[in-house]
Amino acid sequence: MSQRPHNCCGDYTRSQLLRSAAAEAGKGLPIIEPGMPEPAGTGLSRRKFLSRSAGLALAVYGASKIPLSAFETGIAQAATGDKVLVSVFFDGGIDALSVLAPVGDPRYSQLRPNLALSPETGTPFSEDTRLNWHPAAASLATLHAEGKVSAFPAIGYDHPDQSHFTSRHFYEVGELAVGFRTGWLGRYIDLVGDSENPLQGLSMDGSLSPMIATAEKPVAAIDSVDGYDLWAPVSDPIDSEMYRSFARFGALPADSPALAQVRKATAQTDKLRQDLGGIGGFTSPVAYPDTYFAHKLAGLAAFIAAGLPMRAVTIRAAGGYDTHSDQAGDLESNLRETCEGLLAFQRDLEARGLADRVMTEMWSEFGRRPEENGSAGTDHGAAGCAFVIGSKAKGEMVGEFPGLASLDANENVRVTSDFRAMYCALLEQWLGQDAGPIIPGASGFARPTLVKA
Repeated sequence: MSQRPHNCCGDYTRSQLLRSAAAEAGKGLPIIEPGMPEPAGTGLSRRKFLSRSAGLALAVYGASKIPLSAFETGIAQAATGDKVLVSVFFDGGIDALSVLAPVGDPRYSQLRPNLALSPETGTPFSEDTRLNWHPAAASLATLHAEGKVSAFPAIGYDHPDQSHFTSRHFYEVGELAVGFRTGWLGRYIDLVGDSENPLQGLSMDGSLSPMIATAEKPVAAIDSVDGYDLWAPVSDPIDSEMYRSFARFGALPADSPALAQVRKATAQTDKLRQDLGGIGGFTSPVAYPDTYFAHKLAGLAAFIAAGLPMRAVTIRAAGGYDTHSDQAGDLESNLRETCEGLLAFQRDLEARGLADRVMTEMWSEFGRRPEENGSAGTDHGAAGCAFVIGSKAKGEMVGEFPGLASLDANENVRVTSDFRAMYCALLEQWLGQDAGPIIPGASGFARPTLVKA
């Protein structure tokens, strides 16, 4: 279950290096280069979180073990059937003109004499006969044919910035400004979340996703779906005796309200450790591809089925998409792995009866230039693609494909839908939350219909 490396620009590599240390508990996010925007911050310090959790030792941001000491309230809430939004990130700027290839546009083969797909390649996109799905996106095409995919063929924002740093930051915070310290989903969690439930915002890539960075409420990050336990400073057999001591301590009488609270929290910790400790050995009702990305999605479906109290989940798509050279092979491999994993995830949710609770959003920081470069690749562009996937998705294209005859001032594909309008629609139609307090200028965006009535 390995992931292939990809060719990318130095800017992108530096961005990844900076973000790799972005979520150490209690340290916030690193300062980045002068003139570049800062990613959204953690907001809630480890010390403050510990003080809210009866002093128990927790590992929240970037931890490999999920803290279970404060989940009782969250799990009870999850039983009410809260909606879950899963955000999948095409890391590096995916080439929208390959995912939905404009094989019927006469300029396509002129701009891409080597990279253009032939008109006979891939499945036709039923909502615009000029476009064909890339063969590697066949799994996504299958879901689209079932009415479970809303496609944005040219999404972005006015005056596009082609920096990985800046454009990704805009998408993460939901605003065309630098310096925001919370993500758009983090602000949603701050409004509706629970102060004792770190799993309400879950990053599945080992470090905190800036998209779910909050100002006040706890969120979590995991690097594996197979390790589910409390963090402990000791190992077996000492930790086993420590947990047994927790159980005995929690069962003792208390002579003060404060001690009673500590004993209750300790008893709950031990109970939840036992109840949820076996989730790492999950099984799935459908077959998943044997890839790391698909394995994480299989674990996510099992987590939702187990009633874990999640509202927003972030995960990077398989591989990387900053394809300045040798694009064809890398794009095909990574796109196929991503789309096949997502199809299996959707089938898993359907088999478990959970499909009406989960919506998946796919995005990237920008698209690629219409004209290929001299290295069998494409450079940073403007309009990209996005998708909203689920049984409750409206299943209709949002914003037209503008064609290649009339490009923008920088010879890039023109934007026909704004990513912030997509966010507003997901917040209001799926999560049931007014977008006004979350997305700056929300009143100025016409909401596309993304969710079936």
